[in-house]
Amino acid sequence: MIHPIDYRYGSKEMREIFDEEKRLEQQLKVEAALVEALADFGKIPKSAAREIKQKANTNFVKLERVKQIEEETKHDVMALVRALTEVCGEAGKYVHLTATSYDIVDTAQAIQIKEAVEILLKKGEELLKNCLNISEKYKDLVMIGRTHGQHAIPITLGFKFANYTDKIGENLRRLKEAKKYICGKFSGAVGNYAAQQIYGLGDEIERKIMEKLSLEAADISTQVVARENIARILCDLSIFACTIEQIAKEIRNLQRTEIAELSEPFGEKQVGSSTMAQKRNPINTENICSNVRVIRSCVYPILENIALEHERDLTNSANERSILPTIFILMDEILTRMNTVIKDLVVFPENIKKNLELTKGTIMAEAVITELTKRGMGRQDAHEILRKGSIQAFSENRNLKEILLQNNEVLKYLNKNELEEIINYNNYIGLSVEKTDKIIQKWKNFA
Repeated sequence: MIHPIDYRYGSKEMREIFDEEKRLEQQLKVEAALVEALADFGKIPKSAAREIKQKANTNFVKLERVKQIEEETKHDVMALVRALTEVCGEAGKYVHLTATSYDIVDTAQAIQIKEAVEILLKKGEELLKNCLNISEKYKDLVMIGRTHGQHAIPITLGFKFANYTDKIGENLRRLKEAKKYICGKFSGAVGNYAAQQIYGLGDEIERKIMEKLSLEAADISTQVVARENIARILCDLSIFACTIEQIAKEIRNLQRTEIAELSEPFGEKQVGSSTMAQKRNPINTENICSNVRVIRSCVYPILENIALEHERDLTNSANERSILPTIFILMDEILTRMNTVIKDLVVFPENIKKNLELTKGTIMAEAVITELTKRGMGRQDAHEILRKGSIQAFSENRNLKEILLQNNEVLKYLNKNELEEIINYNNYIGLSVEKTDKIIQKWKNFA
């Protein structure tokens, strides 16, 4: 084994979908569906179809033999066809009848994609549930909101995760809808069903084959299914991956020693560093961010594959062999890791509270400006007072409230008790809780 996705990333279930022998098995399954359909229409003997179907699997058609033939033919599908023909005796003369290579390849690939998407949807729904739980559990826990890496105004931890929850839900909805782009084809060499027409079948045989394989047929195709279909699915997956990356980045940042508001779970025997025994590194979220970069990088060639020449060329084939397993296996990996992190996410409320106090109340400047304006002070005048007051609080390491209580212009509009009420962090979270509840209701029954 050479590539890490062979042994390090993704679940066994996902890796098996893209295993070389499983790919051969799926292509043989399509060949079997073809002869079954031909027999159903009375175009070949049913006995021949039974024989071919019985032998169209890797118990009879060995991967090593297919590779041996491919060394001679320099054509992978023709190698499969010959290997299957060899084991089918007299019935072998009907193997691959009316088909072109990509009738087999694209249809088998559609089966792979369909199975892989179902795995990702299941894990994605688990992630949605885990984020819903965090949103619900911490919807009232006030924390600092940050913009440009700086303290802004208060939100709640539940509100932060409600934002992630909504994005995950939308990604899952898009992925479910994208399943309509998973389709096979049996339309022949350039997509016009010419070979099928010789047998008087047209696109009826295509519908029959897809029915046997539980797939939808493309409405129209060339020699291949439109690569826009694959691009749409993989672009949606890449966007989903970027959402997961955003969550991972946030957890990594909030796990920094200087912030320490959140942390990945850390096992009893887990090691953070081979030399620095105290380390608790965010290895799962760092791994996620690293693998999402690879997923994103696959989008460019997938988009390049759309503009095939004439009724097709072969420029999509080689890169799809790498890109499809890469995206699906790494997506499987990052979903698994993110579920592990979110399910047992460690929250440090005492540090969240401590960080709220770091800026000595200056995060409430907007609240004071808004209240002063409401009571009659000019908005720009109020802004200037709070701007200068915040600078003074920072430079003198004093609380903003102390400085404002010495400002006669402020005291014309607000007394001490009113100012304390305005500067209370818990009173300035806006609709954080209400919006969180709305998102919880929106997605709680999605799965």
